[in-house]
Amino acid sequence: MSDALQKALETQIKNIEAKTGLSLAELGERLAGTGLAKHGELRTWAMENLGIGHGDANTLVHLWRQAESEPEEADPLEAIYAGKKAALRPIHEALMARILEFGEFEIAPKKANVSLRRKKQFALIGPATATRFEVGINLKTLDPTDRLKALPPGGMCPFKV
Repeated sequence: MSDALQKALETQIKNIEAKTGLSLAELGERLAGTGLAKHGELRTWAMENLGIGHGDANTLVHLWRQAESEPEEADPLEAIYAGKKAALRPIHEALMARILEFGEFEIAPKKANVSLRRKKQFALIGPATATRFEVGINLKTLDPTDRLKALPPGGMCPFKV
């Protein structure tokens, strides 16, 4: 989410809390106590019982449902290295220890691998199969070798190891 959108959302949350006199956590408890399941039903309940408008109620319900569906402290790598791929997790850990020596960058777990980026993605690491670990490298100035394989044009990473 961009900084401007994040700031707008934070302002909207503060306004909802001010209008209702309740914290976001307390509002979530109230929504949970309704016994309603559908987004539209919850939004209508919030509008009628909390005295907030459609947009605020919609945002409130969306944030509450999102928080309810997310595991509290789940390690995203657990899903990537589950089952037969668990044996590849030590490779991931060793590689990340070396990559961390490069300096600051963002680590963004995806569904099947982990994206590493500064202003843009520079690598993609993760299990390719249950027995093979891949490193995608986003550099255009390399020459392929027997280990550094060129990938078809148009992909996120032009090379993989």
